[in-house]
Amino acid sequence: MILVATPCILLLYFVIKTLGERLFPDPQLPPGSLGWPLLGETLQFLPTRRSPNPGRFVSDRMKKYNPQVFKTSLFGETVAVFCGPAGNKFLFSNENKLVNVWWPTSVKKLMKLSLANVVGDEAQRLRKIFMTSVDRDALKSYIDRMDLVAQNHIRTHWEGKEQVKVHPTAMLYTFELSCPLFASIDDPIHISKLAHHFDIFRKGVIHFPIYIPGTTFYRASKSGDALKEEIRLVARQRRAALDKKMESHRKDLLSHLLVTADESGKLLSESEIVDNMLMLLTVSHESMTTTSAMTCVMKYLAELPEVYEMVLREQLDIAKSKEAGELLKWEDIQKMKYSWRVVSEVLRMIPPVSGSFRQAIVDFTYAGYTIPKGWKLYWSPNTTTKDPAHFPNAEDFDPSRYEGAGPAPYTHVPFGGGPRMCLGYEYVRPNILVFLHNIVKRFKWDLLIPDEKVPYNPMPAPSHGLPIRIQPHQSLA
Repeated sequence: MILVATPCILLLYFVIKTLGERLFPDPQLPPGSLGWPLLGETLQFLPTRRSPNPGRFVSDRMKKYNPQVFKTSLFGETVAVFCGPAGNKFLFSNENKLVNVWWPTSVKKLMKLSLANVVGDEAQRLRKIFMTSVDRDALKSYIDRMDLVAQNHIRTHWEGKEQVKVHPTAMLYTFELSCPLFASIDDPIHISKLAHHFDIFRKGVIHFPIYIPGTTFYRASKSGDALKEEIRLVARQRRAALDKKMESHRKDLLSHLLVTADESGKLLSESEIVDNMLMLLTVSHESMTTTSAMTCVMKYLAELPEVYEMVLREQLDIAKSKEAGELLKWEDIQKMKYSWRVVSEVLRMIPPVSGSFRQAIVDFTYAGYTIPKGWKLYWSPNTTTKDPAHFPNAEDFDPSRYEGAGPAPYTHVPFGGGPRMCLGYEYVRPNILVFLHNIVKRFKWDLLIPDEKVPYNPMPAPSHGLPIRIQPHQSLA
């Protein structure tokens, strides 16, 4: 009887609690709707993340409930959505004090020991190890290699072509660049094999964690297992080479992770290295910002010929200052000021991510409402980037917004902020600018589908891949 009664009592408690939260909401909690039991509003949330307007879910509820904070239920969790620059500042400033990182179960299962999932002291430990390999000083030595990879990519995939699909080609480029920089994987066949698995894997990263053959999450799990085995094999071969002094620990990120200890002298375990390399290569393949930014920059440059001409003029001036065959250097990247303002405006118009999650680690009050410990928290750049209060004529493309001091703090946060700011921010900037330099000085282009939509899946990606017609510049053809 006890065995039968216990689950029945628990089920009854769950039903009463669930109905009570929905029928008699606590006025001390943020306003909003928890939707259906278990499902919540997940079925309304996911389609907007994959639409040309991923901010609609949040903006509609800001108008309906509260422009500062509202509650919802996603992936079986009660979620408080923080809005506007004040919400951004609060979350970014209170990491490891009131909040820490949280991702849906699918992320936790697919990238168990990665920086995406660890919190507190363990997150700080991992971040310190990573930052020494992707900080500005380290990146200065990468610029010539980036330039070389970009030139080889363009010769193979752009020159001699009349038409190119920008998004899949840019995604291939970012992966062709990341594999040698992160793990010294140069073989095109090996890179192609990894790219195939990553394309399947990334589609299930934020999804219902249903491990049944045929589901998106099941396919992602299988591809994740294959990728981990590939990374593990490369890591073991690299460790053997490092032990025999056959390779330098400065060769790439993988070598750095294999030999770098934390402050207590502890090295990363093989599982930590594999999961974090999986995370970084996944990010580079979908490239949280790089692929989508490259694609969307090319879309806007085709639509705005006056902006294209100014970018071209800046890049040609840099090209003319170089000797024949001389590769780009860090100093050249610093000269690309207008080009970076253009990229920044693209990141405002089409943010590279639609948002991310945190969780409350203590009870706290925000905007007059109680946020209970254990609640999940969500922020989205879309709550500020199109707000005329922060960006006058917000629908207009205007790179001059980034002159001088630029936008007000916490209004333009494409890379997040605080201790959880995107680890690859410094990497993304030269990556995009090196690619832009090599493309713009060689080609002009037209959109073959001028009104093509750019939905999120889960990052911004044109519906048809942004096909363009390219014309080489006569003087450089």
